[in-house]
Formats: sequence, C-alpha cells, structure tokens
Amino acid sequence: MKLRIAVLFGGKSTEHEISVISALQAMENMDPEQYEIFPVYIAKNSVMYFGNSLRNIQKYRDIPALLKESEPVTFAFDGTQTRLVRAGRGHFGKKDVSVIDLAFPIVHGTNVEDGTLAGYLKTVGLPVVGCDVLASAVGMDKYVMKQYLAAEGFPVLPAIRLSSAEYGRQEEAVAKAEEKIGYPMIVKPVNLGSSIGISKAADREKLINALDLAFTFSDIVIIEKAITALKEVNCSVLGDDDLAEASALEEPFANDEILSYKDKYIDGNGSKGGKGGSSGNVSSGMASLKRKIPADIPGETAALIRDLAVRSFHSLGCSGVVRIDFMIDLDSGSVYINEINTIPGSLAFYLWEPAGLTYRKMLDRLVAIALKRARSQAGLTYSFSTNVFSLGSGFGGAKGSKGGSKN
Repeated sequence: MKLRIAVLFGGKSTEHEISVISALQAMENMDPEQYEIFPVYIAKNSVMYFGNSLRNIQKYRDIPALLKESEPVTFAFDGTQTRLVRAGRGHFGKKDVSVIDLAFPIVHGTNVEDGTLAGYLKTVGLPVVGCDVLASAVGMDKYVMKQYLAAEGFPVLPAIRLSSAEYGRQEEAVAKAEEKIGYPMIVKPVNLGSSIGISKAADREKLINALDLAFTFSDIVIIEKAITALKEVNCSVLGDDDLAEASALEEPFANDEILSYKDKYIDGNGSKGGKGGSSGNVSSGMASLKRKIPADIPGETAALIRDLAVRSFHSLGCSGVVRIDFMIDLDSGSVYINEINTIPGSLAFYLWEPAGLTYRKMLDRLVAIALKRARSQAGLTYSFSTNVFSLGSGFGGAKGSKGGSKN
C-alpha cells in the first residue's frame, strides 16, 4: 500500500508564491510508485483547498478560478487516524477525501514556517516532515536564533532588536542603533525570508528609510553590523538528531550589495522547469539563482563552514533538510552564521545533486526521517492514570483557584 502524503503549501505569507513553486517541484519529483500525493493549498486567507488542478503551475495565474475547481478541506483526527475531509459537506455528501499517513509542509515565511503549521499538524495527529515546533520558531526569529547560537558558542554578528513601539520614539531608536551597532548597518524584518524588506544603511537618512521599509513587513526588526568586504556562502544539512551531513557549498551572486528577492527568484530564471524534473511546468525557484557550486573559498574555510552547519543543526534540534547561510568577512577571514532556513526554497535539492543524491532520493530520505521520528515519539508517555476530580467536591484549595467558593 502506498504511503498517503499531504503536501501543504502556500499560506498567509509574503513568500506564498515561492512556496507554491517549491511544493510543485517536490511533488513532481516524489516517487508515484511509493506515495499517493494529496496537494493541500493554503490560500492567503488561510483556507485549505484540495484538488488535482493544484498541481498545475499554469492554473495559479488565475487563483480565483483555480479555487473554484478545488474543494475546501480540513483535517480530522479520531484518536487513531487522521483524515483529510471536505469542509462544509452535508449529510449526503462524501466527506472524506482520504486517510493521511504523513504531512509534508513545504511552506516559507511567517504564519506557516515559524512552527504555526507544524503545531497544527501535530495537534491533528499527523507525523510531519521537517523541523518540529520549537526548531521552526527559533529558526524563523532571526534575533532569537542569534541569541541562542551565541549562547552556545557559535559565531554570529552582534545585533539589536527594535519593536514598532520603540520605533515610535524614532530619535531614541535611531540613536540606540548608532551607539550599539554603528554604520554601515543591515536592517531586516525579524521573521521574513527571501531577502524581503532588507536594506543596508550607511547614514542616518538611509537608516530611517530602511527601518520604515522593514516595519511594513514586521512589528519587530533586527539591526546588525554590515560587513564591508562580504562573501556569502550557503550550506544545506540533511538528517536528524542521530545523524546529519552537510551538502556542497554554494556562493550566490547578487546584483547589488544585498542578495535580493529579484536575484533569488526572477533574474536568471528565463526557463520554466529547470533542474529537478519539473517537466516544463514549474518555475525553477531557488534553483535559478546565479551561484557557484562549489563555493570559491579555501578548503579549510569550507571545512569550517560544513562543521558549523552540522553542529548548529544539532544544537537547534533540527530535522529534515535545512539551509544555513554564512557570511565571510574577507578583511578578517572571520566566518559568521547569518540565518537558518528550516524549509529552504526548492528544499535546497541543488546542493545535494553534486554529491550524487538525486532530488527523488533526497525526498525519500526526508520521508524516512519523519517516519523514524514518529515511531520514536509513539513510545513516549503523554499521560498518567489519575483523576484529580475525585479528590474532593470543591476546588477551593486547588492551585490557581484562589478565592474559590465552598459548597
């Protein structure tokens, strides 16, 4: 019997469209002999839809029409199995779509990649491919991630965090950034990817403009020192808490000082399909980025980056496949962890192909890792036999019931 996998994508996120591309790429590369795939598209209003048309990239040119061809769905858990069910069906309609064995979220950005979706899927009883709730949440918040990695001894650039409330006192907030960080600075929304809302500031005017932009995407921004002589290098890690390995390294190329959304997903993407078996139907997404593989760096630096990638993967409690982005200061030779992408664009398959791991085999590995974790967690104890309600007729002395009435 085939494993029934719900692939979830889209969501209420600025990276919604990139999620669609990543998911359709993956579904086209999953072995149809092993898996029965159920595409579950999360619209920008957070309603979930199922339908065969959702696997056709051309249909996304007219999303309202696509949704009319699809059915609203949700997940239902009865204590033993999880079903994908049609939402709002009456007594005479067929409610079940199918029992689902495994969830494969391929989502990017806030409200989905940040642990929100993983937590929901866990609640409805589904094993999940990829990072769990905590690793996803920490990975999404750039400031929390930096604080955690710094405490664990990993190299990260110093940074400060500003809330929109603090920015309401603009002069004070700007002065804080100038004192703690100094020019030039990089300003980022704290919880976005795909280089959205990121700017470099070399003076006060540019800093204010950068903060204004970042705060349109997030209530919290992070400010860190900009490296003047910068080389960016990315590394993927595949595995779990038992065993993880690092991929080939890539050196992405930017058209400006900062690797932008346009660099990642638009420039260089002149052909539909690209590598990964998309059969001419799916844009190549992150696989279209202008890059050099392997990165043009000394062997000892490459070894350091791969070691840091695996150790930080384990330290953050990651699972599945991630991409960790590094910065090299060419003036000092120092290497810093920049950020982690717990569900990377295109699942970073292009970083594994140089080592001979095809996209299909990588997807098989991800499924196997998720099922291994589900078997392990199935042996844990989540409750114990007791009945607190039998301890007495009143709750006046119970914790949290201060002032409770006596009957």
